[in-house]
Order: sequence, then C-alpha cells, then structure tokens
Amino acid sequence: MIRPMADEVIISTMNDLPGYRVTIVHGEVFGLIVRARNVFSNIGAGLRTLAGGEARGYTKLLSESREQALDRLREAASERGANAVLAMRFDCNEIGDIMSEVAAYGTAVTVERI
Repeated sequence: MIRPMADEVIISTMNDLPGYRVTIVHGEVFGLIVRARNVFSNIGAGLRTLAGGEARGYTKLLSESREQALDRLREAASERGANAVLAMRFDCNEIGDIMSEVAAYGTAVTVERI
C-alpha cells in the first residue's frame, strides 16, 4: 500500500494510481542528468568489452544517474504544484561516446485519496 508523506511526490510508471483520483493535470515534467566518466574508466570499460563481463563502473554511473534524474523529476513536479507523476519513463542516450544522458519524464498531477 502506498502511504506518501505530506510533502512526498509519488512516482508511478502506471497511467493511474490505485486508491487515488487525479484532480489536476499539471502537464509533462522531466528530470535530466548528463554525466561523464573519466578517461581511465573509459579505458577500463573498453578493455572489459574485449574480455566480456559487466562494466561495473558504468553500471554504477547509470544507476546513480537514474536516481538523480528521479530526484530532479520530483523537484520539477513539486515546483508545478503536483504531488504525483504518472506514466514515468526513462530515456538514456550517449553523447559523443564520453557522456551519458538520463532523462526521467512523466505527467505531473495532483491526486487525492478516494
């Protein structure tokens, strides 16, 4: 069961939120982070692709980036007066083979318990 704090923004990948109804739609919001790895990590990851296996540095980078994108998404929704984000999705891209972009986006809404 979801029990949000009074100042918490609920994030859901679903189009609705069981037990709640949408009272206001604020529109699309996003949280974006672009991060670069250092040159030594890039070399290490390149060698890892030759040998096979997980590139743990990149796994950690992308995991942290997703969390930061979610934090920024919550901030953006809160700034618009929303207390939830529905239909949240992630989008990830590489920029110039040295940076990773992670975007979290969805629809900011105000919900209330039914």
